[in-house]
Amino acid sequence: MLVIVAPGQGSQTPGMLTPWLANSAFKSVIETASDACGLDLIKHGTVSDGDTIRDTAIAQPLIVASGLASLAAISQTLGFPISSANAVAGHSVGEITAAIATGVLSLQDGMKLVEVRGNEMARAASMVATSMAAVLGGNREDVIVALDALDLIAANENGANQIVAAGSIEKIEELIANPPTGTRVRPLQVAGAFHTHYMSMAQEEVANAAQKLVIHNPSVQLVSNKGGEVVTDGKDFLDRIIGQVTSPVRWDLCMETFSAMEITGMIELFPGGTLTGIAKRALPGVELLPISTIEDVEKVADFAAKHNDLAAKHLGDK
Repeated sequence: MLVIVAPGQGSQTPGMLTPWLANSAFKSVIETASDACGLDLIKHGTVSDGDTIRDTAIAQPLIVASGLASLAAISQTLGFPISSANAVAGHSVGEITAAIATGVLSLQDGMKLVEVRGNEMARAASMVATSMAAVLGGNREDVIVALDALDLIAANENGANQIVAAGSIEKIEELIANPPTGTRVRPLQVAGAFHTHYMSMAQEEVANAAQKLVIHNPSVQLVSNKGGEVVTDGKDFLDRIIGQVTSPVRWDLCMETFSAMEITGMIELFPGGTLTGIAKRALPGVELLPISTIEDVEKVADFAAKHNDLAAKHLGDK
């Protein structure tokens, strides 16, 4: 059984598109996405520096377009369709990648939506001085209690003993100075408490933008960040994307769903590495393929065939 996943904000790196642009399918998607969102994503993916692409308004479209472009490169090179997967999921803004990849939204509509999401989340973040920090290790319940005591929010629960706290800069600094027992706290280079009530203004604008979009049901079942549920209705999934702007990302529950599905292989679209890194600890025994370089494209066919064969055997045994 095979799952394809799409990474979220923070996976971008300076110059990451440069080696990929010789692939015509990859470049075509980036160009179309650039036109749709009004950003020069080729420039941002080749020459813009780290501070520039850390800007939420740039990072989100860049990450979504990159994931979709890598899927196009895989399809052109190998004839690999998204329907080869048993399920698709994305982390945070990666859910928009997943929605476009499975046909819930067109590339143009999806990029318009992520443009609004990135701009409005950046604008909301500028209103109040907030930030985020990763809490690594420790006991989940103890960490949640410690965050509550500081009036901080568990904005991402990523599994593998990783929770991302969000809230005021002062409270984040207190958390860093006094980490919960058995944990270490790493500040994140973001300028906002994403996936919390601080993003309410942004959620309203994303909801308004979504009203103008044409929605279809997905070609492959989607796994939602809201609570790890399997979603087969396009409107339901889009509603969840809207709600996710102010609600926690429960990637831990997505991985529980993958486990219940008896997933044996995971492909992470470009820029891959973060989600497969988490899965290495949280889903032992699952084979992982992060798409992090253009050379990784050639590995997909054998990987997918192997795990589709396992799925066929599994169903036959039942």
